[in-house]
Order: sequence, then structure tokens, then C-alpha cells
Amino acid sequence: MNKAKRSQIYARLREANPHPTTELVYRTPFELLIAVVLSAQATDKSVNLATTTLFPAANTPDRILALGEDGLKQHIRRIGLFQTKAKNIIATCRLLLERHGGEVPADREALEALPGVGRKTANVVLNTAFGQPTIAVDTHIFRVANRTGLAPGKTVLEVENKLLRHTPDEFRHDAHHWLILHGRYICKARKPDCGHCPISDLCEWKGKAAQ
Repeated sequence: MNKAKRSQIYARLREANPHPTTELVYRTPFELLIAVVLSAQATDKSVNLATTTLFPAANTPDRILALGEDGLKQHIRRIGLFQTKAKNIIATCRLLLERHGGEVPADREALEALPGVGRKTANVVLNTAFGQPTIAVDTHIFRVANRTGLAPGKTVLEVENKLLRHTPDEFRHDAHHWLILHGRYICKARKPDCGHCPISDLCEWKGKAAQ
């Protein structure tokens, strides 16, 4: 895929959604961090249902520590892998207090040193909370990048690096949100809605002719 076509794809996605953002509900970088940790192998909807009760009760590292692991589990027990996530969140809160004064660091290495925080989670926090032009590649973005030809790759890191390299500067900050929403609602895994796709004529997926 050439540079001009990539620019057209992003321009159309921007036209359809000028100000994209995460569907996770949050007010502070810490709330976003916790929501993203909870969202692993879970839907944003289920996370938002959990944080609707969690954040009014505890939305800072010290308040979550005061809840304790068992208290935290009561709020997140309907989320997949909630026991492991509760353990990681408690450990993360301790480290935030010990190393960062209770604040979420705007640094990849520091974020990835927190329990339960991998590269994808760090990218989401850096982009959404701190405005850094990172691109977090989840299953939706991995699929869209490969299917459309935008940034094909065999691994998540390969796709991320290609997206960073080939996404024009003016689109890089919002690229993550445009691509994940496109994958979630249009370029779906089982039944992609090619008939309502704003970039169908630019997409290089051979399977679209059958849709």
C-alpha cells in the first residue's frame, strides 16, 4: 500500500469521526490505567459496569489499597480473570505509591514495570492520558492492519512498528482509536460490514468482493 492511499484511509476515518477516543469511562490517568488493565480479555462495556461502582469507592492507589484485594474483587468479579487482575492492581498501586508518589508515570519503561501492564496497556495510557503518538495494537487493530493492507505483519510488534513508520504525522495521535473502532464496528472478524465501510474502495483485502 502506498503513502497516498494510507493518507486517504486516515482522512476518511477522521472525516467520519473527527475526535475519536476510548470507550472506557475514566477521569484521571490512574482511572484509565486501572480500566485498561481490567479490559484485557474483557469488553469495555463490562469494565465500565465494574468501574461505575469501583471508582466512586476507590479511584486512587491508596484508596484501592484500603479496599484490599478482597474488597476490590467485589467490584470486578464479573470481569474475566478478575482474581489475577485484582492481585496485579493491588501490587501496581503499591508500586505507584513507592516509586511515583501515587502518580501514573508518563514513561513506557516505568509503566511496563507495573504488574499487569504490558506494551499494549502502556501504549493506551501514553496515548490517551498523556497525548503521546503511540499506537496500541490489539486484536482489532491487528486484523484491520493486515486485512486492509495498511500495515501487514505476522506479530503485534511488527504491525505496531509498521503503523508508526507509515502513519503520517497528522494522523498518528488518533490512529489507534480510529483503527480499533473501525475493527470493532465495521471491519469485524466474522462478518465485516464492507457495504458500510468508508474505506472499502481503498482496502486491499481480496475477500471484500464476497461481502
